[in-house]
Amino acid sequence: MRLNTEGLILRESKTGEADRIVTVLTRDMGVVRAFVRGARSVKSTKLSATQLLSYSKISVFMNRDAYTIDEAEPIEVFFHLRSDMVRVSLAMYFCELLAELAPEGGDASEILSMALNSLYLLNGNKLPTQQLKAIFELRLLSLTGYMPNLVACCQCKAYSTDKMYFSPSNGQLWCDRCQPNEFTRPLDIGVVTAMRHICYAEPNKLFSFKLSPAGLLSLEETVQNYLLAQTQRRYKSLDFYRSVT
Repeated sequence: MRLNTEGLILRESKTGEADRIVTVLTRDMGVVRAFVRGARSVKSTKLSATQLLSYSKISVFMNRDAYTIDEAEPIEVFFHLRSDMVRVSLAMYFCELLAELAPEGGDASEILSMALNSLYLLNGNKLPTQQLKAIFELRLLSLTGYMPNLVACCQCKAYSTDKMYFSPSNGQLWCDRCQPNEFTRPLDIGVVTAMRHICYAEPNKLFSFKLSPAGLLSLEETVQNYLLAQTQRRYKSLDFYRSVT
């Protein structure tokens, strides 16, 4: 069976003399791991199309559980990312998260669209990296079964107070009257509003909000702590990103 689709290259590794094994986030099949014959040859039309961070048209041949990409054409290679250490390290972190959290064997069009929009904005340096990172992390978590409960205080159902409190361990929100004494993080209502926007906004409005520098710092730290608490793992690319920022 053959499928023509589009995909973002999340990982690549060398095999043989000139071949590659790639992990790809596709629109139609989610995350797949595929063999690409001759992809590292300088004469190959698949050279740039199957390198890390390339978004490409691909033709995938499926034989039981094995996948082979026999045709590939780049659509976007995000060239400007590759000359900036901070931005390329953040993009690599995005790829690691996608490889770990995106579904396998099913439709992933919304996740792929969100990832591509994030990379386009990162490539063009259109938004602060703190904001893009928080949006990407929290929206991806929301799309893959880890959406926090941000509608209202989990005790009294108050929608907002000047300070609200968030628990990274269980994704619950408390108002300033109901908050427990420990294991929660105080948040200004502006940060809570931004988190609600990331979780619930329509895709075409996802990136359309502003916060002060202090608010962005609080948002980034809160979302990162939530992601690490929920996924219970360490990300090498995140460690590297933090080392260069």
